[in-house]
Amino acid sequence: MCCRADRRRAGFTLIEILVVIAVIAVLAGVVAPMVFGHVSDAKATAARAQIEIFGLALDQFRLDSDDYPTTAQGLAALERRPDGAPQPRNWRGPYLKKRVPMDPWGRPYVYTYPVPDRPGTYDLRTLGRDGKPGGQGEDADVASDDLPASATGAPGVSPSADAALP
Repeated sequence: MCCRADRRRAGFTLIEILVVIAVIAVLAGVVAPMVFGHVSDAKATAARAQIEIFGLALDQFRLDSDDYPTTAQGLAALERRPDGAPQPRNWRGPYLKKRVPMDPWGRPYVYTYPVPDRPGTYDLRTLGRDGKPGGQGEDADVASDDLPASATGAPGVSPSADAALP
């Protein structure tokens, strides 16, 4: 008889298992939205960091070549000497240690130079999760002109690059 009583208390009852599963489900329901919210913030932060790195490389390109790469030359001009006109005067690249990556959402960055309404500056952006201009939250664009402005007040132009040019 004593063995039978011990055998009954050796495991968990169905009710105990269901209570534990319910508690885990409630915790997952509370924690999951917070975790996924941080993932979207992390992607936007990664995009800002990459745009800043590209900005430094673009400024170095400008120091060496007297101008930024054109829209047609694109960010590829940071990896290899551009083929098309205008040819950079003194290309000393590659200006990036690795290839230009896709944005955190898996699309290429959008680079424009010259910018029609802002002479002497470039525009570098990612279109966010939805891949469309504008948007809110995770769908919002992350652009070089959204980053803190340089001392010149012109996005995309660093003070050191301005000081080195005639």
